Parts: sequence; C-alpha cells; structure tokens
Amino acid sequence: MTLPDNKIPIVIGVTGHRAIRDEDRVLLYESVVTELKKLMALCPNSPFILLSSLAEGADLLCADAAASLGIPIRVALPMERNEFVKDLSPEGKEQFDLRCDSAEDIFTVPPTEKVPPEITKDFLFRQAGIYISAHCHILLALWDGAPGTSGCGTAEAVSFSLNGNYFPERGMPLRSDNNEAVISIFTPRGEHTEEVAGTARILGNVEAVTDILKKTDEFNSLASSLSDSGENLLPEDMHEDINLSKHEKIYSAASRLSTRYSRQYRRILALIAVFCSVLTLSFLLYDEAEAHWMIIFCGFMLLAAFAVLRHASNTGCHRKYIEYRVLAEAFRVQAYLRYSGSSLECADLLSWTEQEETAWIMVALCTMAASSPPGYKNDIRIPWVEGQREYHRDAAGKAKTDLDISGKTVGTALILSIVLYISALVFEFFFGGMLGRSAVLTVNAESVRTVLKIVLGSISAITLFIANYFGKLSLPRIYSDHIKMERFFAKVSSQLLLRGQSDELLRMLAREELTENGNWCSYERDNKPDIGI
Repeated sequence: MTLPDNKIPIVIGVTGHRAIRDEDRVLLYESVVTELKKLMALCPNSPFILLSSLAEGADLLCADAAASLGIPIRVALPMERNEFVKDLSPEGKEQFDLRCDSAEDIFTVPPTEKVPPEITKDFLFRQAGIYISAHCHILLALWDGAPGTSGCGTAEAVSFSLNGNYFPERGMPLRSDNNEAVISIFTPRGEHTEEVAGTARILGNVEAVTDILKKTDEFNSLASSLSDSGENLLPEDMHEDINLSKHEKIYSAASRLSTRYSRQYRRILALIAVFCSVLTLSFLLYDEAEAHWMIIFCGFMLLAAFAVLRHASNTGCHRKYIEYRVLAEAFRVQAYLRYSGSSLECADLLSWTEQEETAWIMVALCTMAASSPPGYKNDIRIPWVEGQREYHRDAAGKAKTDLDISGKTVGTALILSIVLYISALVFEFFFGGMLGRSAVLTVNAESVRTVLKIVLGSISAITLFIANYFGKLSLPRIYSDHIKMERFFAKVSSQLLLRGQSDELLRMLAREELTENGNWCSYERDNKPDIGI
C-alpha cells in the first residue's frame, strides 16, 4: 500500500505479551480492531501505520487486525532478520514472513542507550521497545498490567512511553505522558483472572494526545487540497529514497500552507487597521461635527472589526501560519540531514520550549524518523548551507525594503500629525482667542477648530494603527535574524571546507537552524491579531 507523500501518518506502536491464551485470541483481536477504528474515526484524513517488531503473540495478532483495516506495517526489528526468526516457531515464522512481504519498511532499530561490552538479546529487545515507544503517536499494549522484571518486556515498554524510563546515550527522553498515551488492552497470562480479556483503558495524557492527533489530522486534511507540484529541495535522483521524498513532500505542503495563512493573517491585520481608523474618523465626525448619523456607521465599523477578529479566530490563520512554518523548517532540516547520510533526528535537537509549544510537530518528526537509515552520503555544503545563505541574504534584502517602507509610512503619518498640531496651535494663538483677542476676525473659528480636531484626531489614530500593523510583522527582528543567519551559514560553509562533513558539525548546524526557527515562533506568537489600540 502506497501512502500519500505529503501527509503525516498516524503511527501506532505495538508491544505485548508473547504468550496469549487461545481462548482470549478472538476477544483480543476484536478489541484491537475496535481501538484502531476509534483512532481512524478521530483522524479521518490521515493514513495510519503500525510500527511493530512482529514478535509472536501480541505483535502478530495486532498485525492481523491492522491488515484487516488496510493499515500497512513498518517492521522495527531488534536484531538482523536472519537472527530474529531463529526464535520463532514454524507457524510464527510463516506469519512473520507473510507480514514482512507486504510491509512498507523493514529495518533494524539503532540502539538508544549506550551499548554494553557484551550485547545480549534482552538489551536488543529493550532497544526495540524504546524505539517503538519513542516513534509512535500512541502505543498499543496487550498487557496484563503487572510490573516487569526483565527490563525489556511489555511493562517496560509502557513505562518507556509514559515515564521516559530509559537512559539515552545523548540527551534525555523526549516522550512521556505529556505527549504520549498508551491504549492498554488487558491480556491475561494466568489461569484465573477477574478482568475480562480485551478490556481496554487509556493511560497517559489523553487530552494532550488527542490535541496532537487532531492537529496532525488537520494538517493532513489541508495538505490533501494542495496540488502535487511543489518545491524540490534536492536533486531529483534522490527521490529514489522514498523516505527522503516523503520528507520533501511534507516540507513542501507545510511551506505552501504557511504561505497561504501568512497572506490571510496579513490581510486581517490590514483590515483591522482600516476598520479601526475609519471607526475613529466616524466617531470624531459624530462627536465634533455633530453628524449624529455617524454613530450608526461607527457601529458598523466596530462590528466589521470584530467580525474580522472572529474570522481570524475561527480559521486559526495566525496559529497555522506559525506552526506550519515551524513544521516546514523542521522537515527541511530533517531532509537535509538524511540527504547527508546522517541518522540524526531533528526531534532530538529541539529545545524544551519547542517541544512544549509545538508538541504535535515534535511527534511528527519522531514518527517520520521511524524508517530504514539512509544508505548513502552526500555533500550538503552547496544544497543546504550555501542555499540557505543565499536565501537569508535575499530575505534580509526584502525585510530591509519592508522595514524602510514601514519607517517611511509611519514617519510620514507622524510628520502629518505634528504639522497639524502646529497648525492648530497657530490657529488658536492668532485666530482662536488664546491671546485674549483674535489677531484676525474669524467668523467661522469654531468650524475651523472642529475640522482641525477631526483631522488631527484621525491622523493620530491612523498613525497608531499603521504602526500597530507594521509592529505585528516584527520587521526589525526578522531583518536582524536574516542578517545573523546569513553570517552563520557563511561561517559553516568555511568550516565544512576546512574540516569536512562530520556528525558534530551537522548536529550544530541543524540545532542552530531549529533554535532560530523556535525563536521566530516564540515572538510571532505574541503578534496575534487584536484591536487593543
């Protein structure tokens, strides 16, 4: 089964007991099918994948249930395939081979924890449990609820998911009950149990995981509306790498969606500035010129401004603009890492703030990384480093132009306010009677004063609203960020020529880009549309 390339699949990890009682198989199978159907109903726009080691017992049972629903399987093996099948029974090996024949991907998981001097099977199975729990949206556990004793069983896999109870060689566990849940399906192992086999309960932060699933499905729904054409980051011959191609497609979809909602967000800011400026002028005409009918127009403008704000809230354009840009940049970095031949995962390089603020993106990175490692190495200096250097140089030029326009527009409005103020001051001194007597007899002094009040008040209000519009675009910050990043990529380019392409340099490069992206996300969140002024 071929999955849509520009959609993020919902990955269901599997863990469970190997020994399943014959009398429980039907109940367990039906329960697994029911839980998978619930998830598919929650995410109707998303493809699904089962991530499993296909061990005998629970793993193969869940694979059968997934196959009945058309869900493909990624096989994450704890050891090389020829070694893994040695522990399978003839029947188990037959089922294993059958599922592998139709699997989307088959690979041996890399160790997460430090490799001991003597590698045991328990260690390898433990690493597989850690890997599956860390690379899925939700873990399906066929488990009796009893604590583990081996360090590599089902109970430990549940603990890996909910408590991050393992010890990565670098960094710390990303996944916990803050961003993952476990569907625990009671699977008895003893002779006598009070609980019925197949009883399901959800462990972990259900609210957080539901939000992650819904945001992922929302993106997938929007991605399906896009045409197939999109920007290619890398040479076309690299599209033979299916996983790299998917990263590119998700990047392209996220980038185009972010651009779409950026335009909508800017239109909303502009409309609010216009409506509020007209509202101010209308109220001044009502108050100063005694144009009483303008109070109705004021009401229309106020309703229009609130309607635009409501539209912004309902469409979520500001949030989508930010989050889809973060998603695009993260997948762009991950694509370049894979192209370079590195097995580094972007999710491991995200700051704590990024993990908290955009958990669904972190989980998307985790799940998309669950695949065969790259089988090649490519020089990334030209496509990645020099490409980004050129991008930031051009973007800095555009930001500078926008910044100049902003400064000139606000400055012109401010000068007009000052000129009008001076005009009003001169009028009051010489024609309005501030000196006790007008220098020139003015029949319509009050009318002139009213006009000056209206114009001065309107220009002042317009100046504030224009300044608010440009202020929410964060142009000075964006300009300075592009300048800094252009210098950064110039430095990295020279270092690559000097030192060569190492994992440490790639890690630093990726982390810096993700951090800059996270910083942009943080300050853009404060620029939500409003009519505070």
